Amino acid sequence: MGAGTVRGCAYAHADMIDYEGRKWLDVILRVRGSVLPRLLPRALIGGGIGALAAWAFEAHTVKLAPIAHTMIGVALGLLLVFRTNASYDRYWEGRRLLGGIVIRVRDLVRQAAGWAPGEAHAGARQRVRDLACGYFRAVSLTLRGEDDDGSLGKLLPDDARAAVLGSSARPQAVMAHLTRATDALRKEAGLSDVQLLAMDQNLTAMTDALAGCERILKTPVPFAYAQHIKLFVVLFCYTAPFTMSEAMGWYTPLAATLLCIALFGVDEIGVEIEDPFGRDANDLPLDAMATGLEKVTAAVVSA
Repeated sequence: MGAGTVRGCAYAHADMIDYEGRKWLDVILRVRGSVLPRLLPRALIGGGIGALAAWAFEAHTVKLAPIAHTMIGVALGLLLVFRTNASYDRYWEGRRLLGGIVIRVRDLVRQAAGWAPGEAHAGARQRVRDLACGYFRAVSLTLRGEDDDGSLGKLLPDDARAAVLGSSARPQAVMAHLTRATDALRKEAGLSDVQLLAMDQNLTAMTDALAGCERILKTPVPFAYAQHIKLFVVLFCYTAPFTMSEAMGWYTPLAATLLCIALFGVDEIGVEIEDPFGRDANDLPLDAMATGLEKVTAAVVSA
């Protein structure tokens, strides 16, 4: 998550990091959501190399000139900054696209509730609402590569459940049923063509947002770029102790460990957030978004 407070967020839930950015000590000491545990093996290797470098200098005056690391460090820093920015752009774009689906579902339910009021159309309104919320659930499951845990099936009408759950393209299957449901609502409530067009625009926007999410999911950071950064981070971190041993002495292992945590950590953060749809602690809270959407639309459709 970005800097600042997310406490009280409508989508905060057990799988999402809930923190107050102003409480810096609490943020520093929080283990869950941190990449530090995954960095420990690499950091310990760096510390070990630091101890070797300190011994080699003390025993045999073995050292490396720092000029190469000074020059490479500037370029490596720029590469890591670009890597992090590219990953965060993917994270934010995923959040924006999912938020767009939420907005469109809410608007579609509002249209159904406002244009087809009364008990006579309650069943048709509810069907549109259930399928619209089911679309978001189907999108979430598809992006995570998961089977239905019951959250999707309970939203689907009886006549659509088997077909949707057995489909290899569940969001598209739900959308087909939702399109037919909006047309049935139009006929039942006597909606105008303009009203139907407005509802269809929401459906189209929901479909477009899914395509955007799939673009993020199926287009990783190019391998050559990822490999290049990792290779030079490894070379830089594991040779740097031999450039600092003369000045740092037996503090070299500590300095080398901190260097590894800093540089490997930046790369690891980029790796974690480049796919924002999973279940890591820093991924988007899809389940909470779906639950919040279902509560809001349930209130709207029954008003």
